[in-house]
Amino acid sequence: MARAKRHYIPEQIWHLTHRCHKREFLLKLVKDKRRWLQWLFEAKERYGLVILNFTVTSNHIHLLVFDENGRDVIPSSIKLVAGRTGQEYNLRKKRKGAFWEDRYHATAIESEDHLFKCLTYIDLNMVRNGVVSHPSEWSFCGYNEIQNPRKKNVLIAYQKLAELTGFESYTAFRQTHKELVNESLANGKNSRQDQWTESIAVGSKVFIETIKEKFGILAKGRKIHEKDGGFHLREEMGLYIANSDSDNDNTESINTYYWDVIL
Repeated sequence: MARAKRHYIPEQIWHLTHRCHKREFLLKLVKDKRRWLQWLFEAKERYGLVILNFTVTSNHIHLLVFDENGRDVIPSSIKLVAGRTGQEYNLRKKRKGAFWEDRYHATAIESEDHLFKCLTYIDLNMVRNGVVSHPSEWSFCGYNEIQNPRKKNVLIAYQKLAELTGFESYTAFRQTHKELVNESLANGKNSRQDQWTESIAVGSKVFIETIKEKFGILAKGRKIHEKDGGFHLREEMGLYIANSDSDNDNTESINTYYWDVIL
């Protein structure tokens, strides 16, 4: 079966998810998570990838990015990060075969409120899986860097993140971000929300209708659904195994359009 063509919308926020081949725990070692992050930094330096948040688990990754530097930046970055991480692992382990699923999934996210919700959802990934009780305890996510900005080896685009969430200052954004994460933990609002990982787009109804129009024929048959105070665009048929640190977490997905990554 031929692969779906890559869809592209400039000046858009994307939540990317990419899982290891057959949901194997190929990223379980600290050294491999660190190498993924080191290659992510290289992608930022080499291609100008604008990174808003991330989480690396034992068998998949979440990456929140903003596309402002051209249509090849994101696919080139994923090709570099995924390709080099997999090559190094296979060489060290004398392993052959695919390290990643051959495609990563991309969900368009509306700025401000919906971006903030997605940002928090990514932060809480390892809390949902029972690995840590607070995202600050997980070294391989963006929470600590967002809360304590670095001066060297910076991954997160701090000011762009504040701007896209509707804040004039990073200090104000950072405080609100911390409060929302703590509020979600205190209120138990940390269940899995499949719209962030299985939809084509998430946002207001106007945003979803705009995205659907921009996709043109690629959005044919895709339905707009309302959930959790927002809307998301997805199709009615198809199967996608959700990214999870749990090998028992299989979820039907309804988005069959992926951005290709050739490794």
